[in-house]
Amino acid sequence: MTNDIKINRVERSKIDQLDFDNIPLGRAFTDHMFICDYEDGEWKNARIEPMGMIPMHPAAMSLHYGQAIFEGLKATLNKEGEPLLFRPEQNARRLNFSARRMGMPEVPEELVLEALDILIDMESQWIPREEGSALYIRPYMFADEGFIGMRAATSYKFMIICSPAGPFFSKPIKLYAETEFIRAAVGGTGEAKAAGNYAAAILPTEKAKRKGYDQVLWLDAKEFKYVQEVGTMNIFFKINGKFITPALDGAILEGITRSSVITLLKDKGYEVEERRINIEDIIASAKDGSLEEAFGTGTAVAIAMIEEIGYKDERIKISDKHEVGQWVMDTLNGIKSQKIEDPYGWMRPVGGKLKV
Repeated sequence: MTNDIKINRVERSKIDQLDFDNIPLGRAFTDHMFICDYEDGEWKNARIEPMGMIPMHPAAMSLHYGQAIFEGLKATLNKEGEPLLFRPEQNARRLNFSARRMGMPEVPEELVLEALDILIDMESQWIPREEGSALYIRPYMFADEGFIGMRAATSYKFMIICSPAGPFFSKPIKLYAETEFIRAAVGGTGEAKAAGNYAAAILPTEKAKRKGYDQVLWLDAKEFKYVQEVGTMNIFFKINGKFITPALDGAILEGITRSSVITLLKDKGYEVEERRINIEDIIASAKDGSLEEAFGTGTAVAIAMIEEIGYKDERIKISDKHEVGQWVMDTLNGIKSQKIEDPYGWMRPVGGKLKV
């Protein structure tokens, strides 16, 4: 397709209904959304429309067989008030990785980036200015063919919606290591950003919250022994001055923030090891004092300091000091607002090219 994106603007923006000092998490949406249809083997009818309901056939295959994937990225403003995107090309690539795993058609990366450019330029007034806040952007694709039968669908919708967001976690969080339920197994869909992965996490997460925790810490599906990731994040541990994060094994999402943090830590002079992490080793390092800090990384949360991990009948206390985690957070926020130089070319001006 030629990326001829048609635009239908709202008559009046609803931005005056949003209190930027008290943004409701995941409930406020901007004026417009992007939609594109996949039919007859090609993407067509790319358009930006006023945010609103979309028609859905009761037999839409995503509702019955789960062909649904999504991405998440953020837009921020520089000091001149110009909108910026953080590594959007990585989101476009990962979207298509997920599509391939789920038997769905790939979306041309240039279409994804052009749609982001136009939509974010239109919605730039919705981007919060407070550091740590951003416009959360949700690209997603789902099967909308009306058919009851177990096969890949023949029609899909690719959409992008936007929601202003404040900081996700304002204080250190507590994790509960799950020993009954699993998030993913090698050979499954854990490395894809598939909607079903998150559906399976809802019950264990609610149980963890009832126990006084904020998120689930997932362990491997075979032995419930090795750390995988947190409910909505990858995870890093600092032990004896070295940072350790679970190796990508086919069951762990390859986080874009994760890879960025690895780069920052290495450039700062820290050793970063990607390997299997035994939860028993985490307990032992907490007891002998060598576990210095831990934090989660993800688009929505950015950096979330971890203060405690529950495992069976034990509560693993982690140091109250989060010096490196705070530095990582401040550095990422500074790069995203261009208050700190971006030597990596991560920030892409809306409508511009990556600086390399």
